Amino acid sequence: MTSEFHNEDLMDNPYLVPARMLNEFVYCPRLAYLEWVQKEFKDSVDTLEGRFRHQRVDEPDNQSIEPDGDEHQEQLSVRSVMLSAPSVGLIARIDLLETDGDMAIPVDYKKGKVPDNPQKSWEPERIQLCAQGLILRENGFMTDAGVIYYVASKTRITILFDDELIAATLNMLSEFRRVVSCGLAPPPLADSPKCIRCSLVGICLPDEVHLLSQVEDTEDTAEVRRLVPARDDNLDVYVQEQGATVGKHGEVLVIRKSQEIIQQVRMLEVSQLSLYGNVQITAQVLRELLDRGIPVCHFSYGGWFSGITHGMTHKNVQLRQKQFGVAADAGKSLQLARNFVFGKIKNCRTLLRRNHVDAPSQTLQALNKLAQDSREAKDAQTLLGIEGAAARAYFGQFEGMLKGSYGQHFDFNTRNRRPPTDEVNALLSMLYSLLAKDFSVMLLTVGFDPYLGFFHRPRYGRPALALDLIEEFRPLIGDSVVLTLINGGEIQKDDFIRQGMAVALTPRGRKKLIVAYERRLDSLVTHPVFGYSISYRRVFEVQARLLARQIMGEIPLYPVFLTR
Repeated sequence: MTSEFHNEDLMDNPYLVPARMLNEFVYCPRLAYLEWVQKEFKDSVDTLEGRFRHQRVDEPDNQSIEPDGDEHQEQLSVRSVMLSAPSVGLIARIDLLETDGDMAIPVDYKKGKVPDNPQKSWEPERIQLCAQGLILRENGFMTDAGVIYYVASKTRITILFDDELIAATLNMLSEFRRVVSCGLAPPPLADSPKCIRCSLVGICLPDEVHLLSQVEDTEDTAEVRRLVPARDDNLDVYVQEQGATVGKHGEVLVIRKSQEIIQQVRMLEVSQLSLYGNVQITAQVLRELLDRGIPVCHFSYGGWFSGITHGMTHKNVQLRQKQFGVAADAGKSLQLARNFVFGKIKNCRTLLRRNHVDAPSQTLQALNKLAQDSREAKDAQTLLGIEGAAARAYFGQFEGMLKGSYGQHFDFNTRNRRPPTDEVNALLSMLYSLLAKDFSVMLLTVGFDPYLGFFHRPRYGRPALALDLIEEFRPLIGDSVVLTLINGGEIQKDDFIRQGMAVALTPRGRKKLIVAYERRLDSLVTHPVFGYSISYRRVFEVQARLLARQIMGEIPLYPVFLTR
């Protein structure tokens, strides 16, 4: 065998468990499950630093490492050796393998310092190293010990493969297989300091899941640790200039029109790319964005969201299977749909109460009753009727929220679309389209199929699940941005154009709307259930991931996002 052996199929073989995964399992069973079964991964400072520290040993050597029984064989040190042990069911890429005849010592590189404990090492690291030793034994080598090399300390620590360590390793392998086969992620660690630096903490949501699995009344706020950044620093890039072309120069997106550069953005800072109308994108850029997991969203010139180009999306088939099962179950779908509608009606009532010049008490009472009725709806048709009645009551008073010297110039009688016949409806339609785009992207990131919903029924080309999730955010984001634009005088009558009966935004007006929308998404809000402050964009991710946890059976209820 040689260190050139790189069979990636073996790494995906469910019967061969990577030694690295045993390390993760001992450290945190939930982390290992998310990575191995659900194929979740996200870089952090620690993972990037670890990859950098491993650069030297990650380059494979082209040397033979066959054990041949020759005691006079030259001593070898071979880097990045991939070996498997089908009998025991393990596989590993050994950072450095030192051989002397039939004797072999695996050396595992760790980026940190030598731990200050009696063993001078951590249990997960010893288990991983011992697993490598078992693999070497099955491949004909004699190995009684391995070495952990701590890069920060520049120190080698020898670990003996005694009977106790071997038994612990085999026991962890057996337990790992049992947990994987059960089909349910292990519960998160409770208030553990390990979570603070975990790269998957924003996916796992340990404190949030732990809280929601213990209580059923999610309307009572509870303080939990905010373990993810309050804001996402990456940018949504919008290209509206007709005839523009998106290309790249090295690591930078370059947007040109008639050979003139109109915008440059580092790809490292891009979260998604939105193209409006007649905008070109080169094949090189498209391929690079897909490789990086950055979606490209396509809109018509008028702002109609028409689709997404994305790479090989989330491979969590398990979640999609559960999603399809819930969607096919009328009772389970209704339970989720009730929550979506309840959240929408309550947030509409809150926006009306806060912003109307004199909110009619009968409308507020009606919305409150309809919200309660939505929680008791017996079937989807009844729920749809309740949602429609609430929308009529709410939009019947919407004009009363258009205030001041700027608001009086805008008339609003009722909600209409396809096409919108007044300026307010044109704003609402485009904002709801942006929300549908962002939730479609988020659902793909989490692992859902955005086209199969629980309240909105499937229809060709309609992202039904995205429309489900935006219900509670229509008033908080879409309607709120409309009020900000109009009441604050940020948008004027000349930012619209009328074509027949339809009203649309001009390119200048659309740019103003996008700026206001992104500003709203970046604003901080206190989560009503968890008590910490994060941006609305972060809220979108938290809610989508909590929906996944509910679908997977980890929490009993989807927690509706309600402003106070």
